[in-house]
Amino acid sequence: MNEETKKAMPFSWAFFCIAFLLVSMICSLLWLDIPIHINLLVSIGITLIVSWLNNGHDWKSLAETIDYGGKIAMQPTIIMMLIGCLIASWIACGTVPMIIYWGLKIINPSLFLVTACIICAIVAISTGSSWSTAGTVGIALMGIGAGLGINPAMTAGAIISGAYFGDKMSPMSDTTNLAPAVSEADLFDHIRSMVYTAGPGLVISLIIYTVLGFKYSADSVNSEVIAQTLSAIETNFNIGGFNLVLLLLPAVIVIGMAVKKCPSIPTLMISTLIAVILAIVLQGHTLSEMTAILDSGFTIESGYAEFDKLMNRGGLQSMLWTASLGMLGMLYGAIMEKTGLLEAFLEKMKMFTKSLGGLVTTVIVTNVILLAATASQTLAIVVGGRMYITEFKKKDLLPQTLSRTLEDSGTIISPLVPWSLCGIYMAETLGVKAIEFIPFSFFCWICPLLAIIYAFTGKFFWKTGEKASMRTYRPLTDEEKEALKSA
Repeated sequence: MNEETKKAMPFSWAFFCIAFLLVSMICSLLWLDIPIHINLLVSIGITLIVSWLNNGHDWKSLAETIDYGGKIAMQPTIIMMLIGCLIASWIACGTVPMIIYWGLKIINPSLFLVTACIICAIVAISTGSSWSTAGTVGIALMGIGAGLGINPAMTAGAIISGAYFGDKMSPMSDTTNLAPAVSEADLFDHIRSMVYTAGPGLVISLIIYTVLGFKYSADSVNSEVIAQTLSAIETNFNIGGFNLVLLLLPAVIVIGMAVKKCPSIPTLMISTLIAVILAIVLQGHTLSEMTAILDSGFTIESGYAEFDKLMNRGGLQSMLWTASLGMLGMLYGAIMEKTGLLEAFLEKMKMFTKSLGGLVTTVIVTNVILLAATASQTLAIVVGGRMYITEFKKKDLLPQTLSRTLEDSGTIISPLVPWSLCGIYMAETLGVKAIEFIPFSFFCWICPLLAIIYAFTGKFFWKTGEKASMRTYRPLTDEEKEALKSA
């Protein structure tokens, strides 16, 4: 049917579709144990039927919507596959084992969680990617934590907290560029604004990780586990002498190309290629073996089961489960967006935006719903931002207050949604179920709470003319210009 025959989607049906997804996902995770892919497929079927019955969409238009979802999912899918190859190559060449080896020798168990969070924050700032950080040094830190006897869920939480802080504060991050673009804000105004939520959020998280680390000490570490891990690395990988420097190359390349603002796909490809060459030269793998490792993942039988479990991972095939889930999530989100279901549901949210506190809380709640309903932080930022930008303009707020709020919710909360693309990726990559690491991902909880507190108290939400800004939603008056000059 053509556009004229389509009707506005009733709120009741939009609510039904979103409620069906959320309730079925939660029930499956907690009780029913239904595969998450099947849940999403059924939810996609429900939305297609509702769209067909209620607002005049024929199959041709719905098929075009599915094609649209496939297009926006393609690049993230390729990136996930490449990260699978990257993980396998970094293990095969010895980069990950080398980091684990020296981490076990150097890091104090009581400071491990704090150290892991800080390391991931630094790497993510350098690369602009929480995914690459978790898939490289994150895996190594999981190995160090296992050797030190640290709760894996705590380790994963510290890795995620550091990775998302660094991602958000990096001018090379895609979402850090997307949020101000959607909000009509300046990139560096946005990053400076993020300091007010991300900065205290990280400090509070580090304090909590320090307290949690008190229960771990050198005396509580199982020295036999560490000895077995070190022995397994020494026996199966050549990491001594000048090899130590060479094995840093894959990581240096990722950081260097990120600093040069190179795109993600060629960066991952080049780092993987260098790791493959190092695996052949330093570890004695053949080219045939390395192509199999890139496809199916690295495997080893060292005689120490726990070490083998940590090392046997990566490969393009290992990411297909996650990639297919991401594809389904993007399809669901595209259908919700293009058929008007999201618009019908979110329009009802605007009634709560009269006060500043209500507006910010509504943006955050909306983005949580968008994350749960679409599995995509990109859609959450874009849809949430464009939906509420008028309300921020009406309140005469600076653009970076909206862009910061979008990041504090649409981005930072994303790994806390177990069926979102970020939640699934972190769980699969770090080997810890999302429901287990969620309580320990303190940074991802604290930032949105700080944003809400600031909004209700009026702190750090600036109106036009109250703070120097590269962009504003309206021109400054002469009096405002003079006030800023004298400030």
